[in-house]
Amino acid sequence: MKNKTIASALIAATLTAAVVSAQAQSANFTVEPTHTFVTFEAKHFATSTNRGRFDKTEGNITLDRSAKRGTADINIDMASINTGTAPFNTHLKGKDLFNAVEFPKANFNGDKFTFDGEKVTAVAGNLTLLGKSLPVTLNATNFNCYDS
Repeated sequence: MKNKTIASALIAATLTAAVVSAQAQSANFTVEPTHTFVTFEAKHFATSTNRGRFDKTEGNITLDRSAKRGTADINIDMASINTGTAPFNTHLKGKDLFNAVEFPKANFNGDKFTFDGEKVTAVAGNLTLLGKSLPVTLNATNFNCYDS
């Protein structure tokens, strides 16, 4: 097994993934934190869309394209939220929303990968946020890997 570096993004409930080259065996990838961001969009009174991202993520992905399976373990630093507006960031980190002091990390742990040929199209697993875990399926749109 080779160690690889992965650059990807989680978009709201979307894990981006599309693989560069075929692997004959399971490969381990480390999430590359300077290129990997969790982004989100939320409607505001059905008139505008608020957008933001979490600037700090870390984690690992194991992928076996030939067996069409994998695992993803992604941690998100909730205090790293960035909407481009400091007062809104402070509000989102507060107890009434993400409660970043009491719950400093969110985690996505996925183990059901869906493929279209060699391309990862979705990852299903559990998202733990505010101390609660719920099942989610993240649609994969961009997944790039390379030797580090």
